[in-house]
Amino acid sequence: MKTIEVDDQIYHYIASRTLHIGESASDILRRLLALPQDNALGAVTVSDQHTTEQETPVSEGDLVTLLNNAQLAKEESAIARFMLILSALYRARPDAFRRAADIKGRKRIYFAEDPQALLENGKTTKPKPVPESPYWVITNTNTGRKRLIIEQLMQAMGYSAEITAEVCNKV
Repeated sequence: MKTIEVDDQIYHYIASRTLHIGESASDILRRLLALPQDNALGAVTVSDQHTTEQETPVSEGDLVTLLNNAQLAKEESAIARFMLILSALYRARPDAFRRAADIKGRKRIYFAEDPQALLENGKTTKPKPVPESPYWVITNTNTGRKRLIIEQLMQAMGYSAEITAEVCNKV
């Protein structure tokens, strides 16, 4: 095993992509870069562990585990927590997320694959990309509205009211 130095921003990016406790930086980078897993040493890889999850929808328990990771807990900003939750929802059920991303507010659209579409619906939307997804989301809303966006998205994705409320409380 080799050691490399990375700056704090890169370290935090890699750490924020952790799917479960104990996942190594190498496993995270292999997954993010779509590199083949190195089984030469007989190691169990993240891809091997999650093969069945990719074939069937991620359970609500798995989503809760994903949302309870240390990165979410240490985020001080509601925007950062909002973005991590949206990214987790997309990774958990990308097809359902695509269908649900049509939710809208009274005057604004919340999601688009192009930031320009969000800017056309309001000059102060402050669109940001949802990590690991093709979507952009408006971020210039209060925390209550962010919770409402998550709630509407999760309802449209088919999550139960109980898990939706738990996730909304994380924003």
